Formats: sequence, structure tokens, C-alpha cells
Amino acid sequence: MISGFDRLVFRGSLRSLVHDRGMKNYLWRKQVPLKEFGKHAERTSNHLKAASVEEVERLGRPVKYLKPREDKEAIARQIVAEQKIGSGPVCVIKSVEPCWSYDIYRSREEKKLKLVKRPRQCLFLYHYQIHPMFGFMNARIRTWFPFPVQICINGREWLSRQMDREGLEYVRQDKCFPWLANYARAQELLDTQLKVNWPELLQGVADELNP
Repeated sequence: MISGFDRLVFRGSLRSLVHDRGMKNYLWRKQVPLKEFGKHAERTSNHLKAASVEEVERLGRPVKYLKPREDKEAIARQIVAEQKIGSGPVCVIKSVEPCWSYDIYRSREEKKLKLVKRPRQCLFLYHYQIHPMFGFMNARIRTWFPFPVQICINGREWLSRQMDREGLEYVRQDKCFPWLANYARAQELLDTQLKVNWPELLQGVADELNP
């Protein structure tokens, strides 16, 4: 048997914007009064959305809107099969989902506007791609302040590409390997996944989400 990662999920945030004080400092630097926060956030969100899908649209890949419970990965894999995509962006799937985000609240007691975090519905962009190292993967960004990201990769998908580069034979069924030509070497390759420079590798993915 071999032992290694299955799914890995990384989450990242713009640390200066994840707390109220940092967000207020940002608005002060931008000279955005609280009464203008909604307009500023919407302009910034629209700019982000356009930049995030620009490369995908340039390559002629689909940008689809789906309901939250639809199987995004199945649709992305179908696009891979239909368009015979071997590398690079596959598609962007848009989905409106619940989240906690910033909003403006008018306090009757204090008679002033306040910046607060509250539950709301936000648009998420799911980017599917075939990464040169990780293989089939996805990463998403929330298109409203503070724009957190989530990156999902699969260790078995990654192992397949490692073995392909070394010319190792194997049989794969979905995420399982019923047969490997060299179990010892496969385990060594899995072990190398523990020693990568994650910030360096994942920064490139994050930059694609939010150019």
C-alpha cells in the first residue's frame, strides 16, 4: 500500500482586510466615507470579476453560472473531455453562496453609520484548470471584500503527473491506483509532496484568481 494526501484545501486572506480595524484603515487611505462604501465595493468587485475571467475568456473557455448545489467538478471534467483540454484553464463557474462579509449598518442609538460583518449572499468564482504540477484542480475567490481565496488540489492527481514524468506505469481508477509498477518509488514521490514550497507554488494560483 501507499500513503499520502487525498484532497488538500488551502484558504488565504488579505490579512489587512479581514478585521474591522484594517478595513476602516483601508477606507481611510482610499478616502471612502462609509456612506459611499457600497458604491466603492461594487466598483472594486466588478473590476475584480472582469480581471479574473479575462484570461479564460481570451482562450475561449466557458464562463458559466450555476446554482450552489450543482456539481461544479462534474461540469468542469465534462468540458475537459469535450474540448480535449490537456493543460491550462478549463472554465470559470460562477455561483452565489452565503458568506460573512462587510456591510454598512445605520445605528439608531448612536445615530451614525457603522461598518459591520454580517451574513450575506456573495458571488464566488470557481476557476478550474489543469495545472502543470498538480493536474486537475480548482480555486475560488469571493468577489466581495475582503476577497478570500480557497485552493483545492488532489494528492493522487498530483502523484499521477509525478509518475508520468518519470515514465512509471500504473493503473488508475478515479483517485485510486489498483496497480503500480513501482510501489516504493510511488511512495517516495508522495513523500516529496510534504516538502514543497507552498507559498511560492500557491501564489501563482492566487494571482490568477485576482490579477
